[in-house]
Amino acid sequence: MTHVVPLVRTLRAAWPDVPLTWVIGKGEHRLLQGLEGVEFVEYDKKSGLAGMRALRRELRARHGRFDVLLQMQVSARANLLSAFIPARLRVGYDRSRSKDGHGLFINRRIADRPGIHVLDAIGSFSEPLGLRQEHVRWDLPVPDDARAWAAAQWPADGAPVLMISPCSSHVRRNWMADRYAAVADHAADRGWRVVLCGGRSQLERDTADAIIAAMRGPVLDLVGKDTLKQLPALLERADLVMTPDSGPMHIANAMGSKVLGLHAASNPARSGPYSDRRYCVDRYDDAARRYLGKPAAELAWGTKIEHDGVMELVTVDDAVAAFERYRADHPARPPA
Repeated sequence: MTHVVPLVRTLRAAWPDVPLTWVIGKGEHRLLQGLEGVEFVEYDKKSGLAGMRALRRELRARHGRFDVLLQMQVSARANLLSAFIPARLRVGYDRSRSKDGHGLFINRRIADRPGIHVLDAIGSFSEPLGLRQEHVRWDLPVPDDARAWAAAQWPADGAPVLMISPCSSHVRRNWMADRYAAVADHAADRGWRVVLCGGRSQLERDTADAIIAAMRGPVLDLVGKDTLKQLPALLERADLVMTPDSGPMHIANAMGSKVLGLHAASNPARSGPYSDRRYCVDRYDDAARRYLGKPAAELAWGTKIEHDGVMELVTVDDAVAAFERYRADHPARPPA
């Protein structure tokens, strides 16, 4: 989702007067509401064919027929939904990245460029339109009251902040609570403030409770206390965000925070924090060799290794070493 925002910026810069419509889920809309120059139309994934028909009626009433549809998802549901959106030019992925009948719903493909980050792949959707995404800019819409809420959660006393967002929506990408706790204690012992953040699911609450129970040092628990509009402002205040491959990873990166990404199930070169991966742990090749019997270089680009136990390959020492790389690059400032 955040990967699409730079593409929106590219399109708006080239064609400031051309209307853009984004068909989006309710939760994603809450995060991006206020993005200038975009009309959002919510689609409820649970609404099935009836919802798709209603979407078609709504779009036809507003716009008639679109000049271009950018079909940037390849799931069966997204492909079917796209058939209900009237458009002349229907741009989709190359054959190597197509699945679930994707090619049946498009009439133009982007170029096949294996080895690039997901954000760059999405940016290449501008190319069939005669553009090129040469600059990546997010500027996520964060209201002043969201930043005020984030500023009120802890004092700006100069202590560096390690924020832990421990859960991905893909549970096999999630690390173990006791390992998060060990890294958190390492940071706390060096004068860092440790903050936990996350959503309102039971998994996130249980994971946070397990981290807190395993820690020796203090932690500020903000799990379930922020909104989607407040989350970017919260991540923006962190010096370093420790997280698996997840939505908060990419939001933190978009907000300018450094990310200690934990990767074994997915390739950080493809789906890690776009701007800076120096502080990521990369055990993807180890996972490929253990679970798929070949090095990562021999896998199809984008292969996920979401096997039980794969994140056990990421050790506490790995994450501590990444944390210390950040500290070496960002020496502590003396107190004011």
